[in-house]
Amino acid sequence: MKSEIFEKIIKIEGNKIDIKPPKKIPQPILSPSREGFDSRNTYNPAVIKEKDRIVMLYRAESKEDKLTGRIGLAISYDGINFFRHPEPIIEPEYKWESVGVEDPRIVKVGKTYYMTYTGYDGKTARLCLATSKNMLTWKKHGPIFEGFEYKKNNIKGWTKSGAILPKKLEKGNFKGNYLMYFGDSNIWMAVSKDLVNWEYMKEPVLSPREGYFDNVLVEPGPPLFETSYGIALIYNSAGRYGDKLKYKVGVVIFDKEYPDKVVARTETPLMVPEYEWELYGHVNNVVFVEGMVEHENKILLYYGGADRHIGLAYWTTDL
Repeated sequence: MKSEIFEKIIKIEGNKIDIKPPKKIPQPILSPSREGFDSRNTYNPAVIKEKDRIVMLYRAESKEDKLTGRIGLAISYDGINFFRHPEPIIEPEYKWESVGVEDPRIVKVGKTYYMTYTGYDGKTARLCLATSKNMLTWKKHGPIFEGFEYKKNNIKGWTKSGAILPKKLEKGNFKGNYLMYFGDSNIWMAVSKDLVNWEYMKEPVLSPREGYFDNVLVEPGPPLFETSYGIALIYNSAGRYGDKLKYKVGVVIFDKEYPDKVVARTETPLMVPEYEWELYGHVNNVVFVEGMVEHENKILLYYGGADRHIGLAYWTTDL
């Protein structure tokens, strides 16, 4: 999408981004159920708008087993009150996801939904892809980057998460390709002709910064979108503060013709853990955005709070 709201709230001078933080709703909008597949944790949601409805795909964990994730579905008409599907729509099936399916991001191109998600086998977090026509039944295409060389904590092939631009690039060396930023700790770039088969660039396009809020790791957030300044990525990050690790949210703009080149980046975070349910949970001190949609003249940002609840923040032009 190209958002008129976003154009009005962002300003770039040199390589610095000036943008007002979104306003948070103080309470979670989705929390664990009393029982069932999402009874332990509900967090890290993807969202997409279909006509007058917002469809959410969220990571869910049960008190009854040790899986790190299944993916549930919920629907809302106002963006705040969601009705849950009673069963998960994606569960672990294959060796590479035997311990969990996690952290979805979703885009729609034509009549097909493309979902990136993390497949976790207990050792390695691999970026995987699934496609669907209805968001209820999914075809899994497996890990996207089997030959990826990067090691995290000495574990080879750790690719974890990916955010896609749901239209082909129109200019530059990668013209005619779809674009994705992916990874964990650093962020890499990949391109594709068909949204299924991807080729990655060997060098990261975004890395942690010493002395800033994102000094430990950076990871893609919601799907990419275009602005007059370039291609925007809302990203998640972690920073070390004494003996604590805190997850916060930033924004980076990449060049439209050279999408491996950073145009500007926030120097201060957009969102930080502040409410009790963001500070304390399954993992403390976490706000982690994965879903973004425009609805009723607002940009809605859906995020995980302390890896237990789902929260909502929003931008409007009058903030």
